[in-house]
Amino acid sequence: MKKEQVVNCQFSVWYPIFKKHTIKSLILPLPQNVIDYLLDDGTLVWSDDETTTTVTAPEFPEFTSKVLEAINALGGSIFPKLNWSAPRDANWIALNSSLQCCSLSDIFLLFKSSDFITHDLTQPFLQCSDQDSPDPVINYELVLRKWSELIPGGEFRCFVKENKLIAISQRDYTQYYQHILKQEEPVCQAIQDFFSQHIQYNFLDEDFVFDVYRDSQGRVWLIDLNPFGEVTDSLLFSWEELTSGGELNQHQEGPAFRYTTSEVTVQPSPCLSYRIPRDFVDLSTGEDAYKLIDFLKLPSCHSLHHYTCSDDV
Repeated sequence: MKKEQVVNCQFSVWYPIFKKHTIKSLILPLPQNVIDYLLDDGTLVWSDDETTTTVTAPEFPEFTSKVLEAINALGGSIFPKLNWSAPRDANWIALNSSLQCCSLSDIFLLFKSSDFITHDLTQPFLQCSDQDSPDPVINYELVLRKWSELIPGGEFRCFVKENKLIAISQRDYTQYYQHILKQEEPVCQAIQDFFSQHIQYNFLDEDFVFDVYRDSQGRVWLIDLNPFGEVTDSLLFSWEELTSGGELNQHQEGPAFRYTTSEVTVQPSPCLSYRIPRDFVDLSTGEDAYKLIDFLKLPSCHSLHHYTCSDDV
């Protein structure tokens, strides 16, 4: 995986190419002061005098206005992400355990709690093979995608090598979805048709990974594009299989298709390792008012990002 491949998988690079086949989205440049805030350990500014203590968060009035205008243009609720990643590891902190956002404060809460977002901002080229070459300049962007209720059982990850679709994996592989077992052939065929008609030879690289969603009418939508390399989760495959050359589908025509075949093989979600300690769950749900009072009395407040439990990205 080269740095150029990572650059090409930025949302603002691929979205104009495949706009007709994906969810409506708007892209806003991310101001440097907002980037600094997202990376800052301290989330609150404390002001003390002899009689009062006030707690204020930094404000970005111009950017807030642009974000609100964009959210309204997309129907009032959105799914946020940066150039590459969405804060999927941070849904535990939202009151509804969802990535659905209606304001900039909703977005900030998720972004400041996400290791995935921090990786985008600090180490986007960490696993690239051409480390000796200078890092490309990145213009960071806030991506707002129109909120859509996607059923996890309809999401699939597709692996492309030398412009050939070699493998398809169930995206939410921790769960068993009976309809995939029953509709294996039409699901696989629909994804292959979508690839050959709309994706193949149209992207900037010949090796890449793309995520799709197959809706209840059988239509396939492009959800995301990712680099072909270990920075991208290989799900039900291994990267050794994917890079070994032709062994995946030597006994069949078309891509290898893997999915969870029974409830016996159901696994815990990989994002569980990012979830918050019990004390902070009590704080966020209001179950322990005294803990919340003690928390607000602290002389400084640190980003909840530091309480995630894994370094995996």
